[in-house]
Amino acid sequence: VQLVESGGGLVQPGGSLRLSCAASGFTFSSYAMSWYRQAPGKERELVAAISSLGRSTNYADSVKGRFTISRNNAKTTVYLQMNSLKLEDTAVYFCAKRGGASVAKGVDYWGQGTQVTVSS
Repeated sequence: VQLVESGGGLVQPGGSLRLSCAASGFTFSSYAMSWYRQAPGKERELVAAISSLGRSTNYADSVKGRFTISRNNAKTTVYLQMNSLKLEDTAVYFCAKRGGASVAKGVDYWGQGTQVTVSS
């Protein structure tokens, strides 16, 4: 299994970024996927999750209405569109594969992470 994130960077408050996670080594359309983040000195937290066919999603309260998770099973890629970014969104963002089709399954593989920095 390989999960390779891209799209991180430096953005001003109120700006937007789209993260991508290219997956390989497993049947992508059979597994739910998630995005997590970890800020310095804080625990890793779930940002958003999407079921295997994209029919079910969930979000952390802190990002609801600003972030959107989506997936393209033909391209074996999961995305995180982040709008109206805030200073507190600064973190390393990780792509994660879940152990089954449902978002309720635990994570079994992690990507290496991509840095998102929100700063004026």
